[in-house]
Amino acid sequence: MNISLMKLITMLSCFIGVVCAFLSLLPYIGGVVFFFLICFTAVVVMLILMKTKLLQIESVQESITIGGICGFLSSMAFALIYIPMVILFARVFHYFTNEGVAIFFAHANLFVVLLLSIFMAIFSATVNAFTGFVVYYLTELFKNMNNR
Repeated sequence: MNISLMKLITMLSCFIGVVCAFLSLLPYIGGVVFFFLICFTAVVVMLILMKTKLLQIESVQESITIGGICGFLSSMAFALIYIPMVILFARVFHYFTNEGVAIFFAHANLFVVLLLSIFMAIFSATVNAFTGFVVYYLTELFKNMNNR
């Protein structure tokens, strides 16, 4: 895998994380968007790159690595946008999209918020590594079915 492809994967993952952060601020779809971020970021990035013929997945390790990178980076980009916005809305505008989350972030210690963000990024990387493996397995299955 070359550097330009890794930069593209990084930019797409961060873009998806930022979009999910802004969409999570909406009251009723925030939970669904967060679930999408945790589980399906790698699927979206890999399918976009495969559709444009920029990504050829050669091995299981490559798909797992791409999935983990996508999950970690998108979750960190999400946290960098979402947490300050929730704190701003809670303290300045007294607006709570998710009241428990807003109260926690508005009154939590910086170390605890940082630790929680890193934990969620590692969890997202693990789940997205698995979904990256599933994408590899399904694309190989469809290739084999088309060859028959």
